[in-house]
Amino acid sequence: MLIKNQILVCFHISLSIIFVKCDQVVLLDTTKEATLEWTRFPYGPQAQTPGWVEESFTNFGKGINWRSYVVCDVAYNNVNNWLWSPFIDRGPANRLYIEIHFTIRDCSLFPGNALSCKETFSLLFYEFDAATREPPPWQPESYKLIGRIAAGEGRFNQNSDVDINVEVKSIAVTKKGVYFAFRDQGACISILAVKVYYVTCPAITINFAHFNETPTGREVTIIEQQTGYCVENAEASEPPTYLCKGDGKWTILTGGCKCKVGYEADIDKQTCNVCPAGTFRSAEVNTCTGCPLNSRSNKLGSAYCKCIEGYYRHPRDGKHMPCYKPPGPPTNLTLLFIDQTSAILSWNPAVRSPSEQIDVKYRSNIVFKAKCPACSSNVVFNPSTDTFNDTKLTLTNLEPVSTYTVQIHTLNGISIEVNPDTGAPLEGASVTTEAPFARGADPASEEIKTEFAEITFTTESTVLSTVFNVKVISISSKEVELVWDKPLHSDSPIEFYEVRWFPKSELDAVNKSTLSTKESKIHITDLTENTEYGFQVRCKTINGFGTYSNIVYAQTHQSVSPVYDDNYSVSVIAGSTIVVIVIISVLCICAFVLVRSKNQDDIDKKTNNHHQLPLDYASNEGLVVTYMTTPLFGTTRSYVDPHTYDCWQKQRTHRPTFASIVSTLDNLVRQPQALIVTRNSPDNDRTATMESQCRTHNVFISVDLWLESIKMTKYLQHFKEADLVTAHQISRLTAQQLSDMGITLVGHQKKILHQARQLDTII
Repeated sequence: MLIKNQILVCFHISLSIIFVKCDQVVLLDTTKEATLEWTRFPYGPQAQTPGWVEESFTNFGKGINWRSYVVCDVAYNNVNNWLWSPFIDRGPANRLYIEIHFTIRDCSLFPGNALSCKETFSLLFYEFDAATREPPPWQPESYKLIGRIAAGEGRFNQNSDVDINVEVKSIAVTKKGVYFAFRDQGACISILAVKVYYVTCPAITINFAHFNETPTGREVTIIEQQTGYCVENAEASEPPTYLCKGDGKWTILTGGCKCKVGYEADIDKQTCNVCPAGTFRSAEVNTCTGCPLNSRSNKLGSAYCKCIEGYYRHPRDGKHMPCYKPPGPPTNLTLLFIDQTSAILSWNPAVRSPSEQIDVKYRSNIVFKAKCPACSSNVVFNPSTDTFNDTKLTLTNLEPVSTYTVQIHTLNGISIEVNPDTGAPLEGASVTTEAPFARGADPASEEIKTEFAEITFTTESTVLSTVFNVKVISISSKEVELVWDKPLHSDSPIEFYEVRWFPKSELDAVNKSTLSTKESKIHITDLTENTEYGFQVRCKTINGFGTYSNIVYAQTHQSVSPVYDDNYSVSVIAGSTIVVIVIISVLCICAFVLVRSKNQDDIDKKTNNHHQLPLDYASNEGLVVTYMTTPLFGTTRSYVDPHTYDCWQKQRTHRPTFASIVSTLDNLVRQPQALIVTRNSPDNDRTATMESQCRTHNVFISVDLWLESIKMTKYLQHFKEADLVTAHQISRLTAQQLSDMGITLVGHQKKILHQARQLDTII
């Protein structure tokens, strides 16, 4: 007969005190039986001793009326009385407990009559895989001894008072069942009650996970792990497990379950209750909650409320947040810049309608999304994210002479929980940066019907015509006349030229004055007198505008100034200078040819000994200085070119090559105005003249020095591989050539092309 008893115990789980009844599953309890009829030996007429006798034990004061077994064969020798329990099926038990209530008479109560008086008895067990009507073997060697049991204080004393002893023993079991045996060898014993049971950790529901009743382990020290299962309408957040100790107490709970969305948790009852219609429970809220603004729910157990038609949530908004209409389209969508492969767009953001209802607990900014159906996968968008806050978009890697239509859509941004009074984000509120996904990685946003503005543009040609050699042929106080050369290589027929001008102080201004003409000259009026202006020209073909020419500066006259023929002065000085430079060049070349063959070791030797070098041991550099400091026209004054003089001051390893000096002199011949000192210079002495020349003239010595002067030395190898070595070659560079050379950064291309156009004034 299986009976469950429960013992109240208390232990700590999840920071709260929980009372759990530790279960005893009773397999045998003699106090509940009307008769026992256990197997005994010896038994019957042939028995030499009375042996075990079944009788009732009553104590009406304590409400006791038990069937029990007694034996008291102290007057016999060699007593060996056996008493077997019925077969006890262990069920799921791993360890069985046997509780015995008994009394033993003191041997001193039998003076002279006790031949074999003992005050103990043996408790044994025998495991068996099947029940049988035949008694099991009774030989001692067939049984395993649990223990010899003696009375404590529970003996019959002289007053015949009865003290009941209670002894509990346990055994590990592995077979189907077990027999218990009591062996008497000459004691006076009363087995008043016997109970056999096993201990379990009771069934329990905690963290919305249910754990079944679990028998303890085979040994008291062994812990049994039990896996729980979620209650109805709950799901595991982490697999729930609980450990059952040997004393029947649960310990160390891990994992658990949580109510599914659409269901509300009842902590006390450990149940998940469905949310009624008109409410929802998403992962962000703990209880069934009314639908947020502009959303509805008409069914039980809603995980969220759907937005009503025409309203949307941001794809990354929580389901507990309100729904809004998409904003209106952006305004003033403008093309700021375009060239062969890139374009820059800007716009003004839309403004929400004042009549739109807003939930003050949340704030949502307007964001933008760009769409370009004709753009290939190579086109780079900046910003590169799917949605963004900027009101400017840059597209690069576009195809030249191609037409694109770009749409700028407006959407509501991610909602942020804010303080309704201040509008500031709440402490601990999740603030997500806009557009964590790459472009095209958020398909949910494609489902939102958005308003947009669009613009269509065509990229420029890769080979655009460039105007060269812009000249100022005349200038007065308010007028100027310009001429220029037609492009050498035009990609298509020229439609017209566009001329723009601006005061030098307003070089970086966005708005500049422009005029168009179909001729390669123009007359500009209404200028401001006594002002230095910059002039540029570009041409227009069917493929778009070419690049502007280099800036040419000229200053208008004052109307009250005396007339001065600048052109005549420049011509006279330039002519004289050319003659001087030609003579110097011839002398330099001769000097280099004569001296280069001298023994360099002798030069170094004499130089190290600090002896003055005679002409025959001088280096080519020394010869240049000697010749150039010799009076050319019989006067005591002489001219030393600042470049050559500067070379002489440097270490030999840092001096330019012969070819570089020849190139420099050639450039000086081509631009003699570089040697002219303006008549308005406050200092006309020789030193001021040299410094002024060094500051004002722009010469091309070599590719490496030119790249160094414009801070683009990183591309020196590119120029060498492209065999670009002369100023003429560099002045005719195009953006396509730079791209073919591997110089692809748009900013660097523009800087190199701008500086290259400046070389027109040298050539």
